Amino acid sequence: MNRSAAEVLNEFGPFPGVEHVHGVTYDGRHVWLATGRTLGAFDPETGKPQHSIETEADAGTAFDGQYLFQLAEDRIHKIEPASGNILATIPAPPGSNSGLAWAEGSLWLGQYRDRKIHQLDPDSGAILRTIESNRFVTGVTWVDGELWHGTWEDDGSDLRQIDPVTGKVLQLLEMPQGTGVSGLESDGADRFFCGGGASGKLRVVRRPR
Repeated sequence: MNRSAAEVLNEFGPFPGVEHVHGVTYDGRHVWLATGRTLGAFDPETGKPQHSIETEADAGTAFDGQYLFQLAEDRIHKIEPASGNILATIPAPPGSNSGLAWAEGSLWLGQYRDRKIHQLDPDSGAILRTIESNRFVTGVTWVDGELWHGTWEDDGSDLRQIDPVTGKVLQLLEMPQGTGVSGLESDGADRFFCGGGASGKLRVVRRPR
């Protein structure tokens, strides 16, 4: 396993009226933050807020190229970004649901205390397979066929790339002391967007090559 210190490239926030960053996703232009009662979009180049949707948003967020998916307690809402309308709702698996990602036509859901990542059918919510972790799982993201997730346990937090079949840790980026990772998303290239939980911040971390 390759272990190194995470390189924090930028830090945004805390944002006005935001007490907690839960889920994080990226639509190619905007980073979306789930902040409890709203989904807010901002420009990751300038840090300026762009758009906000009032919706239950207490955990992970994902984007499939057209629609947002948002964890809301025991449900996952499919949301049209421009209008904020909820188009569909599927049940979320029971457990401490945390992160959410979209890849390969499926939703990928992290479970915090259960230390698991589930691949879900986006139409029914059925669990297609499960990957075990040995740490509390927060955010989840895929980039270039790599599965990454955040951890936050005992005041320590890291980003780790795991084998999507075995769950074996392949790479680990240790976050600076006192900076936790709640949500996690990739920009599809060299940056990870990391929600900072109760700090109300979002940190940009370099993805190693």
